[in-house]
Amino acid sequence: MSRQNRTQMDWNAGEWLNSPQSSSIEEGILKIVPEKGRDFWKKTLYGFEFEDGPALLAKWDCNTGVEVSFRLNSFVELYDQAGLLLYHGQEQWIKAGIEMNDGIPQLAVVVTDGYSDWSLAAVPEWAGDEVTLRASIIKDAVVIRARSDKHAWRTIRVARFPYPSNNQAGPFACSPQREGFEATFTRWEVTAPDEDLHIDPPLQ
Repeated sequence: MSRQNRTQMDWNAGEWLNSPQSSSIEEGILKIVPEKGRDFWKKTLYGFEFEDGPALLAKWDCNTGVEVSFRLNSFVELYDQAGLLLYHGQEQWIKAGIEMNDGIPQLAVVVTDGYSDWSLAAVPEWAGDEVTLRASIIKDAVVIRARSDKHAWRTIRVARFPYPSNNQAGPFACSPQREGFEATFTRWEVTAPDEDLHIDPPLQ
């Protein structure tokens, strides 16, 4: 994909769905410090409902793909997490990223339509890498992929997301268990959409 098929998003173009404890932009890098105890989850298994984690969102045209990149060097404790939030409304959203679980970085996706489900795939070999999450709509589904700066694209989820309009997307970070977690985002881009489920998108 040529560079003209990509649009670098300005961090200032997004609006917060729940403000973080603090955030800063330094030399094009966005740093987010989420408040302890905030997250995104609805009902399933635990019974509780959270939709108070910080996410920086902008309008997402479903005829485009969206990517965010972030560094894993600060992920050390249970449920430290960051990635990409796809948001249609309070009942319909998807968060996809890296989440620390059992001491290992995990590719984690929570798909919510009234109730949340959660999928995990351990990627211990990605520890310390820079990770990119990508989402692209094909028909009534979103294809979610991830890679690190040292590892190739992996398709990590195909989920129903049949909303042709009123969608937002952007980076999120949560720290349900501790104070002091800082997520460092290096890139937020809108791209051409995926052509096919079985064809990897190009690298940026």
